[in-house]
Amino acid sequence: MSLQAPEFFAMLCLPFADHTVVGNTYYAAPVPGTPLRLRIDFTCTIHADTYGGLRAAVVHPERGEIDAVALSFVDHGTFHRRDEATNTRPNTKQYGTFDTYHRPGRPPWDGAVTTGLRGAIEQYTAVWFPGAWDASAPKRAAGRTPRSTPAPPTAPVGARTR
Repeated sequence: MSLQAPEFFAMLCLPFADHTVVGNTYYAAPVPGTPLRLRIDFTCTIHADTYGGLRAAVVHPERGEIDAVALSFVDHGTFHRRDEATNTRPNTKQYGTFDTYHRPGRPPWDGAVTTGLRGAIEQYTAVWFPGAWDASAPKRAAGRTPRSTPAPPTAPVGARTR
């Protein structure tokens, strides 16, 4: 069964314009003109067809893998809500993981919250690809946004007046 990796990596909202997904692996060139590349794979667990996180690696075309880090779903709260809702207990096969078996019409990683993973990938890539997130992030249009800030109290709250 397919892991629907392109959809998973799209859900991470990584800002790198020069990227592709081949099979279940994400490849990116975060800084154009440099030889270093980013590769992100799903990590297997001891159970067949069960995945427990991501593995991010920095790869050089001639020297191979330079550095890698494992980012577990448990450590980054990816399936915390799902596991809490289904009363899945720690130290079970299903806790903080997903497998290739899933409900029809739903991705195998259904219920994933990728905010923590995205933050970890941002921290990791900031070391190897400084400024890549800033250069790749879409620029926000500066506009006037009304802000409703409360007016400061005229008298100190809780103070006695005479």
